[in-house]
Amino acid sequence: MTSHAIDRADIADLRTRVRGAVHRPSDDGYETIGFNVAVSRRPWAVVDAADAADIAAVMTFAGDNGMTVAVHSTGHGAIPIDGRSLLVRTGGLDTLEIDPAGRTARVGAGVRWQRVLDESAPHGLAPLCGSAPSVGVIGFLTGGGIGPLVRTVGSSSDHVRSFEVVTGAGRVVRASPDENAELFWGLRGGKATLGLVTEAVIDLLPIPELYAGAMYFDGADAPAVLREWRTWSASLPVEANTSVALLRLPELPTVPPVLAGRMTVAVRYAALTSRDEAQRLFAPIRAVAPPLLDAVGTMPYAAIGAIHADPADPMPVAEDGCLLRELPEEAVDAILASAGPDVESPLLMVELRLLGGRFARTPQVDSALCHRSAPLHLYTVGILAPPIAEQVPVAVAGLVETMSAYSDGYRLPNFTATSDAGVTARCYDEQTRAWLRALAGQYDPRGVLRVGQLAR
Repeated sequence: MTSHAIDRADIADLRTRVRGAVHRPSDDGYETIGFNVAVSRRPWAVVDAADAADIAAVMTFAGDNGMTVAVHSTGHGAIPIDGRSLLVRTGGLDTLEIDPAGRTARVGAGVRWQRVLDESAPHGLAPLCGSAPSVGVIGFLTGGGIGPLVRTVGSSSDHVRSFEVVTGAGRVVRASPDENAELFWGLRGGKATLGLVTEAVIDLLPIPELYAGAMYFDGADAPAVLREWRTWSASLPVEANTSVALLRLPELPTVPPVLAGRMTVAVRYAALTSRDEAQRLFAPIRAVAPPLLDAVGTMPYAAIGAIHADPADPMPVAEDGCLLRELPEEAVDAILASAGPDVESPLLMVELRLLGGRFARTPQVDSALCHRSAPLHLYTVGILAPPIAEQVPVAVAGLVETMSAYSDGYRLPNFTATSDAGVTARCYDEQTRAWLRALAGQYDPRGVLRVGQLAR
């Protein structure tokens, strides 16, 4: 790629190639803010794609002019982009078709999970979304998809039937286990490194309700809660899912007053068993300390976002995480020393999420999602706002470095929002990286998608 080619790029030419609107930095509609407003996004132009043909035209234009192409749906997991890139917004690709008889949904790249939840619920069916239903469907699936029921049902990307995708070469193709199978393998876990997915056909499972929610404890009880969670979670059957989070939630209208402006501990739980069995399994957590708020019970599946209650509004954040190979007592002590009740921590959240179960089993159709044997995932985030803005990145990096003693250094794609090739390489084992590079050479020969997460 050369700056000379970019200098000769003709915005009028691009506008003649696509049906959707094209915005330069001085135009209304250029706004590129995603969920993390701390990430710089100043592309050469923003294209509101009307269809897959528009995206194919953008790919070709980028290749002809020495540019790269990034994608934006809801803006979660954003990576920095500059004037060498075009940004494709997919909000207009909002197809959603529910097939109750076939238990599938055909979902466009602009659709968010909550809409799929709401339109599947009348049929007693459930899409396998993540903890935040406000995010886009496609980005979550191409990153593998670690949802609240990951131990019970496995990765959400294991339940994709097919993709329609525009490759880096500007071709619109279908990928499934029976058609372009190698591309289908790479799209599930490889993020937007081989092509931009325009729609997916996904499984819907017959889950009208579940026993789930979160129980919140006072921060002073964090040592007891974390230590109990460590031993309790290790013995859970595959039907039960859980995470635990140290929280320092600000005083906002969306935060319950009993949780705002103080340190709390949340134990999240979701079980696909009978109500009695789910209650029995959760009993040790209910007994560990008096809760500030008990929001665990039978809920409609469409309300699954209440388990984690993730924020939906854009904010400036620093975040990081890693997979853990073990959680000995000294690892819990290390977390408490970094972010426990006796520490003035600037971190909004420190989360441990239990994996294992069906996530650790070999899926029926293999994918590029790696490191399935890791039993736990650590994730931490802080808000980059005064007066703690300078402290947050240091605290985030410090906690992950401390916990590296209990990790092999591996990561999950959806928790790795960076363009640092050395960091993203740790999302994959050596063989998977080699296959993804080979596929990129085939499907993106001009390197149009080299703003993505694959280290090439």
